[in-house]
Amino acid sequence: MSSCLKSTKELLVFLGKSLFSILEALVFTLIPKPLKNVAGEIVLITGAGSGLGRLLALQFAHLGSVLVLWDISSETNEKTGQMAREAGATRVHVYTCDCSQKEEIYRVADQVKREVGDVSILINNAGIVTGKKFLDCPDELMEKSFDVNFKAHLWTYKAFLPAMVANNHGHLVCISSSAGLVGINGLADYCASKFAAVGFAESMFLETFAEKQTGIKTTIVCPFFIKTGMFEGCTTRFPTLLPILEPEYAARTIVDGILKEKVYLYMPKFLYILLFLKSFLPIKTGLLLGDYMGIFHSMDGFTGQKKKA
Repeated sequence: MSSCLKSTKELLVFLGKSLFSILEALVFTLIPKPLKNVAGEIVLITGAGSGLGRLLALQFAHLGSVLVLWDISSETNEKTGQMAREAGATRVHVYTCDCSQKEEIYRVADQVKREVGDVSILINNAGIVTGKKFLDCPDELMEKSFDVNFKAHLWTYKAFLPAMVANNHGHLVCISSSAGLVGINGLADYCASKFAAVGFAESMFLETFAEKQTGIKTTIVCPFFIKTGMFEGCTTRFPTLLPILEPEYAARTIVDGILKEKVYLYMPKFLYILLFLKSFLPIKTGLLLGDYMGIFHSMDGFTGQKKKA
């Protein structure tokens, strides 16, 4: 009897908390919560030397954050640092780091902790794409895709998460991709690495929740192609539904998602519908939809990144 009463009590508590969480979400949809204040927070951005990483740095510069910029290219990263200072950032720290190398990540992370302090917002943005079909892709390129797009997340978490846990304060941001949610032909290694990044970030979100580390937030970002040059030559048949995103829009939306402490952020919103359809449509119907939308041919014109300053 006591066991039955305990089970009933647990069920009622669960239902009550669930109802409250749904009502809370509805209220905050109508009346948004105040945005997170990131002034003075130490924000580390990997892949900050160009593209989305540079634009994210400029967004946080406007918000008064302390910037720690990592990139494999010292020249372009220094330029990002200069632009961030011109945008109003008073403390900008630039480090050259090859995020495909575990030992280098740990070495530079130790340097950051000594010279700047504990990173409180970690943005894993660095990424590469081979753009080759699986059988045409050299092994070393596939391995590098995993090293940069996924394994770097493991090593940066190992380096910076302990301080967040000790302070019960921090924000972990995974810049993944729509290719981390849905497989795309011609992007097998990229998809695999981005799926891994999403799975890892989601697992760490649940791990911090289970350990009652409520002060550590997670944001998992999955955008469609962004016009940063990385996916130069890629196309979309229906740009109204699946546009190739403008970098400035993507950066603003990502920072807004971080400030609102969103766990999942997919861009454009049509991705939510595609994922819903994928979950229940017959496989043949899904293939017909993908073919009709031109998704199977989006990589046909891929030329890839051209180096920029």
